[in-house]
Amino acid sequence: MTAAGRDLLKISELAERSGVSAGTIKHYLREGVLGDDGEIVRTSRNMAWYPPHFVERIQLVKRLQEERFLPLRVIRELISRDPRMPERLIELEDRILERAIEAREGRRLSRRQVRDTYDVPTNVLARLEQIGVLSPGSRGYDADDVAIIEAISRFRAGGYEQALGFTVYDTLRYRDALAPLVAEEVSVLVARLAGQVEVDRAVAIIESGVEPLRELIGALHSKMLVAELRRRQRGR
Repeated sequence: MTAAGRDLLKISELAERSGVSAGTIKHYLREGVLGDDGEIVRTSRNMAWYPPHFVERIQLVKRLQEERFLPLRVIRELISRDPRMPERLIELEDRILERAIEAREGRRLSRRQVRDTYDVPTNVLARLEQIGVLSPGSRGYDADDVAIIEAISRFRAGGYEQALGFTVYDTLRYRDALAPLVAEEVSVLVARLAGQVEVDRAVAIIESGVEPLRELIGALHSKMLVAELRRRQRGR
């Protein structure tokens, strides 16, 4: 069909070209993530024609959902600010990931170096790897893994012993609690920076916040720990 000089597509054709089901596309339309409703030509209550560029938009929304874990409300806000914002967001995330990998790879320690440096038994390291807390590669442990191992070594030195009930599985409590927080943090942070500043500047801003964020989390944890102990004391 041609309307106003444009070749338009039925929803079934959109689904075929984009690889996304018609039901999902209808959901995207209801959520307002495919752009200007004025671009849709409605010929009856149950029939409409869509511009071809919706194919790329549908694929992008699906990618943002599945690969970037962005909720539709965030995608809608990004597109409403600037139709090119999602692409900028992806570029920013990819650049941040590249820089993070470079930094972590540059400070790897071999398994032997870790065993020689930290008082953590091999079986403990193996269990941490099995539960996904550590993820060493062929060249050993990256900087984040080493920091985790160092923290566990200090815990053990301070008296956090298995005989008292402390095990490597306690780390899962913190990992699982942090997972949704980190997902939300990435979504909000990248969404605020993408399109507002150049990619290199955005990456620099995020990198400058790494250490202050660790200090903030540590301080909040300490503050909340004392508050919880006081609450329990008052309860007694």
